[in-house]
Amino acid sequence: MSSLLAATPTPEAPPHTGGLLLLMDGTAGLLTVAALGIVLLLVLIIKVRLQPFVALLAVSIAVGLSAGLSVTELFGTVQRSASVSMIESGMGGILGHVAIIIGLGTMLGAILEVSGGAEALSARLLNLFGEKRAPLAMGLTGLIFGIPVFFDVGIFVLAPIVYAAAKRSGKSILLYCMPLLAGLSMTHAFLPPHPGPVAAAGLFKVDLGWVILMGVVVGIPAVLAAWAYAAWIGKRIFVPVPQDMVEAADEAKAAVAAERAARRAAVGGATDGADTGAGTGTGTTTIKTTGTAKSTGTGSGSVAVAIGEDPAGDPAEQPPSLSTVFLIIGTPLLLILAATFSSIALDPSTFRSVIEFFGHPFVALTIALLMAYYLLGIRRGWSRKSLETVSTASLKPVGNILLVVGAGGVFGAVLKGSGIADALADTFNDVGLPIIVLAWLISVVLRVAQGSATVAIVTTAGIVVPLVEGQDLSQAHLALIIMAISAGSIFASHVNDGGFWIVAKYFGISERDTLKSWTVLETVLSVAGFAMAALLSVFI
Repeated sequence: MSSLLAATPTPEAPPHTGGLLLLMDGTAGLLTVAALGIVLLLVLIIKVRLQPFVALLAVSIAVGLSAGLSVTELFGTVQRSASVSMIESGMGGILGHVAIIIGLGTMLGAILEVSGGAEALSARLLNLFGEKRAPLAMGLTGLIFGIPVFFDVGIFVLAPIVYAAAKRSGKSILLYCMPLLAGLSMTHAFLPPHPGPVAAAGLFKVDLGWVILMGVVVGIPAVLAAWAYAAWIGKRIFVPVPQDMVEAADEAKAAVAAERAARRAAVGGATDGADTGAGTGTGTTTIKTTGTAKSTGTGSGSVAVAIGEDPAGDPAEQPPSLSTVFLIIGTPLLLILAATFSSIALDPSTFRSVIEFFGHPFVALTIALLMAYYLLGIRRGWSRKSLETVSTASLKPVGNILLVVGAGGVFGAVLKGSGIADALADTFNDVGLPIIVLAWLISVVLRVAQGSATVAIVTTAGIVVPLVEGQDLSQAHLALIIMAISAGSIFASHVNDGGFWIVAKYFGISERDTLKSWTVLETVLSVAGFAMAALLSVFI
């Protein structure tokens, strides 16, 4: 009898039966845990004002424990063992892909910004389109320059050009700033190397080439719709150029002009001294380009002058050419797209391997960054120290973004490991709405509730990724789902969004008019982008 009892198999216990599931088991319990977790996340971010990274991490732990995960499953063990920490795997799994791309893209954007690339681009477009089409020129400037730089950085760099255009025409500043903002917002939401689409691509395991392609296909119609609204609202609400900003810009220009005059005098005197053998020390000359200091290097026995610089003419102070800016921005995009389509159009071969190597996002962005270092830096007189300083400074604000993205990865890993993701998938499938519609709606709710586009994207992706597993969707279709999530993440920017206040204060727009212009503009961009993604998903 004892042997028979020993041979009888013991029923396997359910994998997770702790936490709230002791009170409410099954799908209902898991959905309750998920709902409470999202509510807690919103309360911590909106009411408690807790930093989003801390809020996401705390909610992930609370949701995991409530769903019955053990401490070992969440955190691993002190000793080395076969158990894998969900928090570590969730954080590392997403950041291993995202951190490098965001870091390289951020440094590339900083070099383009500091070198005067934005000023060169906008000035050329304004001259090309003329006064009557200046709003279109501002929109294209935001669209092109927004690819490598963050949204708020684009505003800070390009705002003086908006002031000048509005002041010269005497028309509402909305007519010029809204198209610019639409272009910056579109690229920030839909295109790599911005954190949102890159993080979503990592979570969905979609090649960036597909994200870039669908971002362009979805984003262009969306931004055209936003430009149409910008033209309409800009003629109906008059907002003057903020006088304090104009005065600050004039003071900065006067200071730069005075410094250039003083430097020319110093260079002339030092050159005379060098000709007579008087110069024996080591000196450094600092040059100002678009208001940003650049150290040009040191020399022994004379004042260091930028490479190729004529002390009287200052060619190194001229902004870079438009072709150079386009070359640097376009190179990584073309390389990544070429690698994506080579895997479809070409059979495995050495040639295809070479294309895929240079088109890998890590390699493509590194090539673009090195091109920027040389074409916008060294060739125009920057020292290696200046390049290092600009690159390092640009990475300081990236830490918060990476931590939020990583915490979103943790949240997704906990949802999946606890079984909540499967329960959500079953429930949403029963609702009958297409996944792409659910993805947009979830992202919209999270965006409106807590304000951060990045938090909305990574949280929504963590919820939606399990819904698409096992459905054998193509990379192109998954990229369209990412576009729907990204579109939802910019819906109805209002007072809980930092971007709302940057726009209002930097362009001197009242809160009421900002709601009528900027908030509606973002909504138009979101709805048009989602509509385009949903339409394409029917055929792809």
